[in-house]
Amino acid sequence: MTATQIQSPRSGKIDPKYRRAGSSKGNFEMFAWLFMRLSGVVLVVLIFGHLFVNLMVGEGIHAIDFGFVAGKWADPFWQVWDLAMLWLAMLHGTNGVRTIINDYAERDSTRLWLKVVLFAAATVIVVLGTLVIFTFDPCPVVNGAQLPGGFCPAL
Repeated sequence: MTATQIQSPRSGKIDPKYRRAGSSKGNFEMFAWLFMRLSGVVLVVLIFGHLFVNLMVGEGIHAIDFGFVAGKWADPFWQVWDLAMLWLAMLHGTNGVRTIINDYAERDSTRLWLKVVLFAAATVIVVLGTLVIFTFDPCPVVNGAQLPGGFCPAL
């Protein structure tokens, strides 16, 4: 029986089919790694604060309706809180999926198109979410009648 020698993983010999085109990206990957750790910690605080206010304060889940959201978003503090949660969650998730695409997509063209779709979807969601938070009308009027919501005074 002949002994098979296994090379060290860091020996520098990479099969050409697994080599990536292009040069080093500098410090981008280090900053992306650091962003994932920091945004994860901030997201934990934002999400648990969001859940506590929505589920534990007041009547809990039974109080969540249009009027509850309208009342929260009438306060700039909660608009900024929800905006930060939206932006950080989308950037955190997009960066994670970008890393997965880099790890598992073998062809450069596949990697490029997957990232184009990922960044386009993330951009659309962030833009639409930001618009919803800042253009939300707590007192909608349709055909001259105010919609019920329990937040706005009668016309």
